[in-house]
Amino acid sequence: MAETRLKIPKFLKEVTLWVHPEGRVVGSLFLREQSINHAGIEEPIEALNQEQPFIVLQRQSPAELRFYNLSSIVRVEYPNDDSEPAQDVVKLPCTVHLMDGAMIPGSIRERLPHDHARLFDYLNRGSDRFVKIHCEDDTVCLVNKSYIIQVTSPEVSDW
Repeated sequence: MAETRLKIPKFLKEVTLWVHPEGRVVGSLFLREQSINHAGIEEPIEALNQEQPFIVLQRQSPAELRFYNLSSIVRVEYPNDDSEPAQDVVKLPCTVHLMDGAMIPGSIRERLPHDHARLFDYLNRGSDRFVKIHCEDDTVCLVNKSYIIQVTSPEVSDW
């Protein structure tokens, strides 16, 4: 009984990782039932932008736990669970160009300070290792900044 009180309640979120050099890996991330940053459940981007260098992924086939170095994860994809974005969310259309030749069209949808609401500001935010892109096919793609060559925007004034 004492052991269960020390555990942090978590749930599994199915994702697809693109790992260098391994490739595509399907599994589930362990996420907190209560985020330490806001009301509600922890989001995958919070887990990926943590300070610790490794994250745990549970595989089903083969059934195993894997500990991935965050620096080797190129991107993480999962279905968009968000309902309609809040009214105070800034939407920044863009295409992310990766080192492996992949191009990810979509948009960034974030609450940003009015004086720092440009695409340039979001990409250069502090210590975040991953950026969150809402893709056109209703998936979310979390992209490791280290693997981004460039980001283009159809809006010239958005730099």
